[in-house]
Amino acid sequence: MIRDAVFAIAMIAASFAATSPATAQEPDEPAVEPAEEERSALRIRSEQVIVLINGEGEPGELFTQGFLAAVPPSQLAAISQQLTTQFGRALSVEGLYPINETRAGLQIRMERAIAKGGIAIDPNDDNRISELLFQEFEPVNDTPEKIEADLRALPGQVSALFAPLSGLDPVIAIDPDKHMALGSTFKLYVLAALAQDIAKGERNWGDTVELDTKSFPSGMMQDWPQGSPVTLHTLASMMISISDNTATDQLMAIVGRERLAQVLRESGQSAAELNDPFMSTREMFLLKGGDKDRLAAYSTADPDLRRQILDGLENNPPSAAQIERAFSSGPVAIDVEWFGSARDLENLLLFMGSYADDTTYDIMAINPSMPPPMRSKWKYVGYKGGSEPGVLNLTWLLVDEEDNAHILALSWSNPDANVEQTQLELIAQRILSLPRD
Repeated sequence: MIRDAVFAIAMIAASFAATSPATAQEPDEPAVEPAEEERSALRIRSEQVIVLINGEGEPGELFTQGFLAAVPPSQLAAISQQLTTQFGRALSVEGLYPINETRAGLQIRMERAIAKGGIAIDPNDDNRISELLFQEFEPVNDTPEKIEADLRALPGQVSALFAPLSGLDPVIAIDPDKHMALGSTFKLYVLAALAQDIAKGERNWGDTVELDTKSFPSGMMQDWPQGSPVTLHTLASMMISISDNTATDQLMAIVGRERLAQVLRESGQSAAELNDPFMSTREMFLLKGGDKDRLAAYSTADPDLRRQILDGLENNPPSAAQIERAFSSGPVAIDVEWFGSARDLENLLLFMGSYADDTTYDIMAINPSMPPPMRSKWKYVGYKGGSEPGVLNLTWLLVDEEDNAHILALSWSNPDANVEQTQLELIAQRILSLPRD
């Protein structure tokens, strides 16, 4: 919800990395021809990565302590399971492309994909691996049918849509009209309302306001001084790029709850009644982190009673520690959320396309949540995602070199257990790797 879902596997920066992508990318040609013993050390360690991916081997013997401090063995084991679930077992070193004596581009052949990235070793630590980054997984013989089967097999409820915005047949469609919890993807509606006000000449991106609304993380603006002068452009950029909740609530206070409801109606949102009233992120936190009876009442109340409940949230609100505890042990009332279907998100993107200016799309593109090799395959990539325990949404606006716009929207909810962000992101990468006509 509240914490933005990112394309972590590059990605596997949240996983197999203690480095930056730029240092580990595969070169077109080896820049330096290293000595044979260093080549052999790189080769040996690269082959040991195969064992690691397959969930075998001892990480303490393979990685430096600095690497393991950033990516502990338990995390490595979880990632290995996620990778082999999606792509099968690792089979062999497909390619090793030395950059210098201790660093190389690396390709690993798996049963259903080629993992592409880079590796570095530390000669002062028995040539243990100090950096390992996979940025791209190129599926082998993948199909929309295989991907849909894997999506349907996820526990809980799933909705998916990968389709051109032109109205042509979708490549992938699983219950695209199903109302799903959106998490922070709802912030696209806030951006749409602001962009519409700007298109009408009622506001400007450079307008300055004083920061007087505070929420809880994700984000950083909750720690900024009260009254800080900020532009609408800054607020929108923080809201979309790092899913800043305080920036979001500040913009919601500016455009107003009724304007947001109007955007829902005008964009053809089929779940508008489920979002009445349209909650702020702070209201969501106070509801879920506070009195359980009040939360239960809200989930079954009509819109008028919901408004009354929201109006009373600031009376004896829960502390930040109470809120943190509420979200620390799994899903919390995911029927109290922001809702929409994949078709609703498609309609929103079409609606925005009728008036949004270039700045709106520049803001959506700040964080494409996509590894650079895959990002380079599209002319434009805009993104917003969202998550809370038991809820995950990933939504991209994609434009190809022929200026054809597409949507990829994936939603996964489970009221009984957390959902695995990396698992859905790997499926998203498989979808984005499908051949395009």
